[in-house]
Amino acid sequence: MKYIIMAGGTYEKWQTPKHLVKIHGEPLVARTIRLLRENGVNDIAISSNDERFEQFGVPVLHHINPYHLPDGTDAVTPWLDAFYPIFKPVCYLMGDVVFSPEAIKTIVETDTDDIQFFASAPPFAPNYCKPWAEPFGFKVVDTKMFFQAIKETKEYEKQGCFYRQPVSWELWQVIKGTELAKIDYTNYCVINDYTCDIDVPEDIKLFEDLLND
Repeated sequence: MKYIIMAGGTYEKWQTPKHLVKIHGEPLVARTIRLLRENGVNDIAISSNDERFEQFGVPVLHHINPYHLPDGTDAVTPWLDAFYPIFKPVCYLMGDVVFSPEAIKTIVETDTDDIQFFASAPPFAPNYCKPWAEPFGFKVVDTKMFFQAIKETKEYEKQGCFYRQPVSWELWQVIKGTELAKIDYTNYCVINDYTCDIDVPEDIKLFEDLLND
């Protein structure tokens, strides 16, 4: 299975890819690559259109994805286009996430016959550092089903079925066939620890303090 670290975006908030920020001196994307390799994964790539990601010793899949969150809330361009099109078993990992070793181990060892979604669930995660659930990635065996779900999610958006522009949670609801009008924070693989994404520069110190404990 190929593992693709998603590192697209316009970086307007940071002026640089936040996937390159350092946690205890290690770039975030390098941390994810290291943890994957420690779990026996060697087929790794980065999905981005930024040449700065070519320094990490894995292929860069050049993929233009204009998605960005200028105010930290509402998507203004199609987030669903962030997935590099590939038609063999693949695991997409969010590139701005600080994964714990246990989280990567869980993702690598979790089997699926079609599609599995990995995310946090704050009510069940005492070490989790944010008051909302956060998506971490998709493991996809049935790629035809996955990209068909993306197409259907876009159609549902045109019909006004979502209260916001669709991201991972809405895509997962379409995949599972659950109600579209509200987010269903169930029925996925829960990562029950500090694993979370970097949103603002202050998060860097937060994670460094967590990893010191």
